[in-house]
Amino acid sequence: MASTRERALDAALALVGKQGIRALTHARVDERAGLPKGSTSNWFRTREALVAGVVAWLAESERAEFAEAETPPVDTPEEMIEALSALIALQTGPFAGRTRARYALFLEGAGDAGLLAPLLEQRRVFVEWTVALLERVGARSPEEAARALMAAADGLVLHRVTVDPDAEIRPVVERAVRSALD
Repeated sequence: MASTRERALDAALALVGKQGIRALTHARVDERAGLPKGSTSNWFRTREALVAGVVAWLAESERAEFAEAETPPVDTPEEMIEALSALIALQTGPFAGRTRARYALFLEGAGDAGLLAPLLEQRRVFVEWTVALLERVGARSPEEAARALMAAADGLVLHRVTVDPDAEIRPVVERAVRSALD
């Protein structure tokens, strides 16, 4: 069973993903989590502490899920296209709220290095994973290709979670992967 702290953080993350960063208050988190009033503020005394807690929780949760995920081997460009398409479908489908929360938290942390650090660490892990996949499928400049591929994927994800949830995924990913390998 999740602790009071974990329930508060899950609720806070869902709240930010659904209503944006301005909706994040201790009282709203308590209500959304079904906790007694004041529970969230027992863990996070200030709003800044709550935001920092949500940022750390998001990064920690995603790293744990990534580590536990059973990912099929990726040895060909086609397998890479399939893997990235599936990942984007998850991030913009079942995890769309969390994805919107991540974007909101990145923007909130843009001027705060301490707040941004856990998100950047999470991104670093994903960059390393992407570079390794690109090396495995034959990219000549995997670091450069990863930057371009991730920029295209980020744009597609943002597009799907904001203005067009039904935008096609695979054609964009296929073009980006093939370009990364040229």
